[in-house]
Amino acid sequence: MDFLAGKRVLVTGGSGFLGTQVIRELANHDVADVIAPRSAECDLREREAIRTALGDARPDVVVHLAAVVGGIGANMATPGSFFYDNATMGIQLIEESRRVGVERFVCVGTVCAYPKYAPAPFREEDLWNGYPEETNAPYGLAKKMLLVQLQAYRQQYGFEGIYLLPVNLYGPGDNFDERTSHVIPALIRKCEEALESDAHSIVCWGTGAASREFLYVDDAAAGIVAAAARYSGGEPVNLGSGQEISISALTKLIAELVGFSGEIVWDHTKPDGQPRRWLDTSRAEREFGFRASTPLRAGLERTVDWYRSTRHATVPASESTADF
Repeated sequence: MDFLAGKRVLVTGGSGFLGTQVIRELANHDVADVIAPRSAECDLREREAIRTALGDARPDVVVHLAAVVGGIGANMATPGSFFYDNATMGIQLIEESRRVGVERFVCVGTVCAYPKYAPAPFREEDLWNGYPEETNAPYGLAKKMLLVQLQAYRQQYGFEGIYLLPVNLYGPGDNFDERTSHVIPALIRKCEEALESDAHSIVCWGTGAASREFLYVDDAAAGIVAAAARYSGGEPVNLGSGQEISISALTKLIAELVGFSGEIVWDHTKPDGQPRRWLDTSRAEREFGFRASTPLRAGLERTVDWYRSTRHATVPASESTADF
């Protein structure tokens, strides 16, 4: 059974990097309608705006993707905003969705919710066994509280909320702003600019020893929609590729794909962030049949090609950092 068949689906953050792909993926299901209000139409930090949007859309399903996001630097610079905006948007949207009788609420959380020293690969059962890595803890905890809210609402009201934990996403359409981008677009841009300026070296944050797992945005969208269609459980579910790579190895791979052959210098005065990120993705495959299909190298090649073809286009900072 496809739960989405015949349903009206409201997607927050639908104009963002992930949201555009989720809307495309929903087209593969027999949904009645997809509604994706932009931030100018519905500021999710305002309760009345949420009530108006839900009243107009009358959704059966809500997919909550909207978030204020960024890399380590952005998280360190504006931790209060990251906490308040992400918590407020989610808490109010869940409550108002419950009040109007939304049948299923799909909340996309973050791998940043995991404890700093969670044993790898991260299993959903370890989510509460420690405090998140300090540089992104406000963001991670704000998103983590939405899991608490959904589970509490399931217990008290029978509200069907599901919570997904994706790893770092990447792909065409990502945010390449040097102030707010995540590691893959930041490294692609750094290598590309070094190549163009004939620089002999690039400087990267940290030691390169930390590891990450990355999920191609098309795969992430497929996983989210598969969960919306086939999963109804209250336990959180990891979404990832199941493949771990060190930041050092990632940097070398991106440099190779871009064609930069200069020296890579590591700035040890900058933080590494969480020591390791690598997910156990067996629950997603077991519960709703999701397994990522895009190899990292192939996904990076597509991302580099997209960046080169669009890099001189102007992307407003508000669209790249706040997809609500």
